[in-house]
Amino acid sequence: MAAKRTEHRAYENEASLPKPCALLWDESFLWGVMARRALREAGLSFDLIRSEEVCGGALSRYRMLFVPGGWAANKLAALGERGGEEIRRFVAAGGSYLGICGGAGMATQTGLGLLPIGRKPSNERVPSFSGPICLACDDHAIWRGIDRPLFCAWWPSQFQTVDDPCLRIPARYGEAQTGAFSSDVPVADGDAVGWTALERRYGILLDPGRLAGEPAAVEGAFGRGKVFLSLVHFDTPQDRNGAVVLRNLWQHLASSSPSPPRSDGGAGRRGSPGLPRHGVDILDEIQRAVRELIDVGARNFLWYWRNPLILQWRRGVRGLEYATLAVMAAEIARCLGFQGAPPGERSVLPDALDPARLTEELREIRERLIPFCAQAERLLVRERFALALGPLSPVECADREVGGLRQELFGRAMSHGGLFKGLIDRMDRLLYCLLQAE
Repeated sequence: MAAKRTEHRAYENEASLPKPCALLWDESFLWGVMARRALREAGLSFDLIRSEEVCGGALSRYRMLFVPGGWAANKLAALGERGGEEIRRFVAAGGSYLGICGGAGMATQTGLGLLPIGRKPSNERVPSFSGPICLACDDHAIWRGIDRPLFCAWWPSQFQTVDDPCLRIPARYGEAQTGAFSSDVPVADGDAVGWTALERRYGILLDPGRLAGEPAAVEGAFGRGKVFLSLVHFDTPQDRNGAVVLRNLWQHLASSSPSPPRSDGGAGRRGSPGLPRHGVDILDEIQRAVRELIDVGARNFLWYWRNPLILQWRRGVRGLEYATLAVMAAEIARCLGFQGAPPGERSVLPDALDPARLTEELREIRERLIPFCAQAERLLVRERFALALGPLSPVECADREVGGLRQELFGRAMSHGGLFKGLIDRMDRLLYCLLQAE
C-alpha cells in the first residue's frame, strides 16, 4: 500500500508540473496548420492557445511559448497590450519563447522587445526568397543529429542585429539550393540569367547571394527566460532535419523529450451519423468552390503546388492567401472526417461538438466563401491578361477593374485584409474548435 501511495503522489507531482509548450494560434492560419502538423510528426507535446487565454494568465501552465509564422503586426494586434505584457512577464520570470518567421518578428524591438534586434527595411532585404537553403551553424545543442544543415525558409524577413555580447547567432544563411526561388525565379535560372538584370526588371532585391552570412537565427535572454528566434522554418512538415531541430529545441527550451508521434484524430473517423445531411452538402460545396478557385489560377499559369501546403505563384499576383484558403478548407474537412472520403459520406464527430452548431458555422463560411471565390476568379483571369502586357505589382495596378477587385478582396496592404480577412477569420475560428476537440 505504501508503494502505491508513493507512486500516486509521484504522479500527482508530475501532473502539477508546467506543460512543455503552448502554441499561439492567433493570426497564424496556414503557418499554424503547418506548425501543428510538423510538431505532431516530431512527437512533441504542446497545446493550442489563443490570445484571450494568454491575457487570462494561461502561460503560467507552460514552460515555453511557441509563436509560428504569420504577420507579426496582426499577431500583436490580436494580443493587445495586456497579452504582450503577459508574454514579457512570462519570459522574464523564466519561461522560454520560440518564434519562427512572423513569430520571430513579433519578438523584436518594434514588437514585444524580447531581444535588442530589429528587422531590415524591406528595400534593404531579399523579400521573396523561398525554399531550401544551407546554413552555417555554430556549436549548439540544437544541431545535434544534423549532418548537413539544409532547411527551408519561406519568404523570411531579415534581422538587423547589433554588437551585443548577450546575443548569440546560432546560424547564418549559406548557399541557396536547387528547388529554391527568389520571387518567381528559380535560383538556378537566376544564376544563369544574371541577378543584376533581373533586379532592375523586378525593382526589388532578388539575388539570394545577398543572404549569405546574414543571421538566420538569434538567441538571447529576457530577464530569466530564454528567447530563440528563427527565420528558417524548422516547422516544415515532412522535413527530417527540421524535426530533429524541433526535438532539440524542445529539450533546450522546455526540458521536454519527444513522445511517439500521434496520428491525426480525424483520419478514418467515419461510419456513424455526425453532421446532418445538409451540413455535409454545405461542406461539399465549400470544398468544391475552393478546388475550382485553385484550378482557375493553375490553368491561367499563375501558380502550382510546390508541396501539399505551399503554392508557387507568379510575381504580380497573390498566392499566399489562396494557399491559406485551400489548406484551411482541407484541414476543416479532415477534422470532420471527410478527407479522402466519397462526396456526401458522413462522419463521426467528437462528443464535444454540436452538429447543429457546426452546420451553422459551415453555412456562415459558405455565405462568405462563394461570392469571394466568384470575385477572385474574375480577378485572376484579369491579372493573367494584365501580366501579358508587362510587369504587375501585387498591390498596385493601373487597370481600374483589377485595382477595385484587389481592394475589395484583400484590402490595400500586403497583410491580410478585405473580404479575405473576414472569411479566413471565420474559418480559423471553426478550425480551432475542431482541433481542440481532437
